[in-house]
Amino acid sequence: MGRDMAGPKHRVETADLDAAAWHARLGDRNVSTETLDAFFAWRARPGNADAYARVERVWAGSARLAGDPAMAAALEGAMGRRRPKRRFGGATTVVTGLVVAGLGVALAGSWLWREMAGVVETGVGEQREVVLADGSRVRLDTDSRVRVRMTETGRRVALERGQALFTVARDVERPFVVAAGATEVTAIGTVFDVRREAAEVRVTLVSGVVEVDGGGEAAPARMTAGHQGRVTARTVEVRRADVAAATGWTEGRIVFRDTPLATAVAEVNRYLDDGIVLAPGAPGRTAVNGVFRTGDRDAFVSAAAAGLGLRATERPDGTVVLAPR
Repeated sequence: MGRDMAGPKHRVETADLDAAAWHARLGDRNVSTETLDAFFAWRARPGNADAYARVERVWAGSARLAGDPAMAAALEGAMGRRRPKRRFGGATTVVTGLVVAGLGVALAGSWLWREMAGVVETGVGEQREVVLADGSRVRLDTDSRVRVRMTETGRRVALERGQALFTVARDVERPFVVAAGATEVTAIGTVFDVRREAAEVRVTLVSGVVEVDGGGEAAPARMTAGHQGRVTARTVEVRRADVAAATGWTEGRIVFRDTPLATAVAEVNRYLDDGIVLAPGAPGRTAVNGVFRTGDRDAFVSAAAAGLGLRATERPDGTVVLAPR
């Protein structure tokens, strides 16, 4: 019988290299469902989940790697071979140190960090989904930013701006906490949407149970599926919600149901560089209804002009003004 040349050490090194490659693929702007299915199939095989977790931990040390002259030189060479995709239009995405993670596995051997941390953000009109080391998924809406920190005892994501949908992998020993300013949402295994605005934080629960703590005078509230919590500095108000409408953005849809025109315009503008302006005298409080594709300014303008008797005029700066006829 021939000797097994693939000993334990070789298998671990191969798994680490495969994990680094998967980390890079999942960091691309567009990740297909087929790619995600293949990733989860790979991760389910013995040893691969641990390998992927090791790569994520190396990511946490990316800043220290970049400060090391030798590692910086190696990184520059690697980036010359694999340039990350860049989006046009000036909006930035802080990619998760994918090349650094690969170098950490290939060059640093057992030089690993115990923690994972990183920032992911989207520009105006962009959406992105990332898979965390524990298998949880975070889908970011337009112009959003999250800061991820995972340790052996906890999982924490700070929503610094915008909106995100969290699909949380169950882990009773490590609650998953999303912080949006002073508001904290704690889950174990569930799906929920968090939107951070200037005056309030909105939490919409798709499935499972979460606890919402506004960090102020109101007592924490326990939410169940189908409800939305509106959190201010003084109150946590929970009520039944239209979950499909609240999370329609994940399918590229904006849903308006008896929504004031001014509010609808503000929502459409979240996805636009050249937005819509309501002129004085426009019926901003008039309720509107409809379903529109995110970023489809023309469809919304046409519907508003026809349905409300408004005149649409494009300015030299690219914005469109809706005014009474």
